[in-house]
Amino acid sequence: MRKLLQQLGFVVVGITLPFLLVIYQANAQTQTTPVLAPTGSALSANPAQLPPLPYAYNALEPYIDAQTMQLHHDKHHATYVNNVNDALKDYPDLRTQSMESLLQNLDKLPEKIRTKFRNNGGGHLNHSMYWQIMSPQGGGAPTGQLAQEITKTFGSFDRFKQQFNQAGADRFGSGWVWLVRRGEKLEILSTPNQDTPLMEGIYPIMGNDVWEHAYYLKYQNRRSEYLSNWWNVVNWSEIARRYDQAKAS
Repeated sequence: MRKLLQQLGFVVVGITLPFLLVIYQANAQTQTTPVLAPTGSALSANPAQLPPLPYAYNALEPYIDAQTMQLHHDKHHATYVNNVNDALKDYPDLRTQSMESLLQNLDKLPEKIRTKFRNNGGGHLNHSMYWQIMSPQGGGAPTGQLAQEITKTFGSFDRFKQQFNQAGADRFGSGWVWLVRRGEKLEILSTPNQDTPLMEGIYPIMGNDVWEHAYYLKYQNRRSEYLSNWWNVVNWSEIARRYDQAKAS
């Protein structure tokens, strides 16, 4: 107990064990599990802020059009951010934590804000990652250890893309398709709505948005075409950085 308390930053000299136990229990109840940040650095909830796009609205054309990018970022993502701040406005203790920690510990949030934060906090985190893993200079194929691991897991890069696209096409309604690192292995999965794999303690390497607002202005009901064209803007250097971060954790 003494060693554990010292690791937590408590001074234990001259304090009785029962008193220490009370302090430890109180501290343990407020701690959340630390998690990797899919955006590279933890997203603040004090307040949540809309990140700027790292490129112009039209930079991903012809694959994603400028109007879609502007509405997607300035309206949809901005709404998630505003709703996160509204959900947390009466909870200053929660605002001191990162978005990642709050999403991985949803069961610790007050019930009255849990669903609102899940939907909008997930939307904020997912989109903050989404903008970063696309680039006007994107496309091509991964290299290095990530490429090797994809080939080892899925048989080839082309087979990985086919399985990823199929998972995105099969997601009924709105959601996301992900490449994640579960334990020591890569895996494709999809989530409904704005759920993030972090809610289950799984680290997302990359993800594609299959909500209609991500593609409908250009592709209408042709989600499969959007999924296929999306590979032309994928930022593999950023995704490789995330993969390396996940392996090092």
